[in-house]
Amino acid sequence: MFGGKAAHLALAAAAALPVPDGIALPWPVAEAIAGGDPDVTSLLAAAAPRRVLLAVRSSAVGEDSELASFAGQHLTLLGVTAARLVDAVARVSRSVHDERALAYRRQLGMIRAPRAGVVVQTMVSASVGGVLFRPHPLTGADEIVIEGSWGLGESVVDGLVTPDRFRLSPAGDVLERHAGAKDVEVVLAPGGGTGRRAITGGRVVELCLDDSRLAALHRLAVACQARFGGGAQDLEWAFAGERLWLLQWRPAREAA
Repeated sequence: MFGGKAAHLALAAAAALPVPDGIALPWPVAEAIAGGDPDVTSLLAAAAPRRVLLAVRSSAVGEDSELASFAGQHLTLLGVTAARLVDAVARVSRSVHDERALAYRRQLGMIRAPRAGVVVQTMVSASVGGVLFRPHPLTGADEIVIEGSWGLGESVVDGLVTPDRFRLSPAGDVLERHAGAKDVEVVLAPGGGTGRRAITGGRVVELCLDDSRLAALHRLAVACQARFGGGAQDLEWAFAGERLWLLQWRPAREAA
C-alpha cells in the first residue's frame, strides 16, 4: 500500500534512526489526489504544515528491493510550500506513469500497472549531502564508500558535480579521501523549490567531510545494517550543520 521507500523509512524511524518527520500516503490516496478528488485533496491541504518546506517523493510498490531500484525513475520535488503540496503530490504520483519509468518496468518484466504511494517529509536544509554504499558498488569489497558535496545531495544524485569520495573500512578507518570538483551546489530557494549556486575558489576542491562527520556516517551505516540486515545497502544522507539525517535507505545490488 505504501511502497518500499515509505516502508524503509518507517522501519528506520521506529529504530530511532535520524529520519526527518513526515507522513506516508498509500497509493490509493495518492492516485485520488492526482485525480483531483476534492474530499481527499482538501484533507491533505488542511494537514499541510505551514511554516516548513517539504520534500515530496514517490514510493512505488515493488521499488527499492534487492531485484529492482527505481532511483531516479520517478519525480522528486524539494522545497515544496504548503500552498503547493497538493499539486506536488499529484505530480509525483503521476510520474510513475512516465514513459521512462514504464520502460524500466518492462525491462525488469514487471507487467502489473504501476502503483505508488507518496512520502512527504520536512525538508532538510543541507550544508552537505550525498550517498553511502556498502559494500563497494564496483568491486564488491567490504568497504563503506561515501560520496558527498556541498548543499543538497541532488548535486551528487543528479551528476551535477564530481563529488568528494571516501572509502572506510568496516571498522570506520579512513582508507581513502579523494577531493572532487564541486563547482555548483543545489540550495533551497527563498520562495520554495531549489536553485543552483556557483562555487568558486578553494572550496571547489576542499573536502566536504571531516573526520567527525565521517565517523557519524560510519555509525549511521552500522546502525542501518543492524536494523535492515547484513546485505548490500545504499542510503542518502544530509548534514544540516553538524546534525546528520537519513533521507533514504534501500537494499543495493551487490557488485558482480
